[in-house]
Amino acid sequence: MSFASKMMAAAALVGLALPAAAQSVDGEPNYGTIELDAGFTPDPYGVDLESGGDIDASGIGEPCTGFISDSPDVRLVYASGNYPLMISVQSGVDTTLVVNAPDGQWYCDDDGGNIGTNPSVQFTNPMSGRYEIWVGTYGSASLAPAQLQISELYSQ
Repeated sequence: MSFASKMMAAAALVGLALPAAAQSVDGEPNYGTIELDAGFTPDPYGVDLESGGDIDASGIGEPCTGFISDSPDVRLVYASGNYPLMISVQSGVDTTLVVNAPDGQWYCDDDGGNIGTNPSVQFTNPMSGRYEIWVGTYGSASLAPAQLQISELYSQ
């Protein structure tokens, strides 16, 4: 293998490893694992937590923003049905949301919720499986109280 071929192979491996290096999708969730089946109650299902961390989520790529922890805040194991799935945050500070869905894709939001600077990620036809969820704090690595909300009925 030529030097140029080795360099191209090394560059390809580094490029693939960048998102995985930023977050541990298989890490132990900071606030636990939730198992929900379609039609769950109560709806919305809430988890009190602290947003933020020391990792800049923009390293995942556009449109991810905010500061998050290495391990997910919450792992959602979801059995889908005939409903959409909304994952959102309610907080008095500017929060962000990062979700790694069962298809391995990253979904991020900053101010897409209905109230002020709260984020929301919506899946019209959600997949069954694991959703790794991070709640970030916009603009700084400080921690702040927040509530993660999971719903099939309400657009957050």
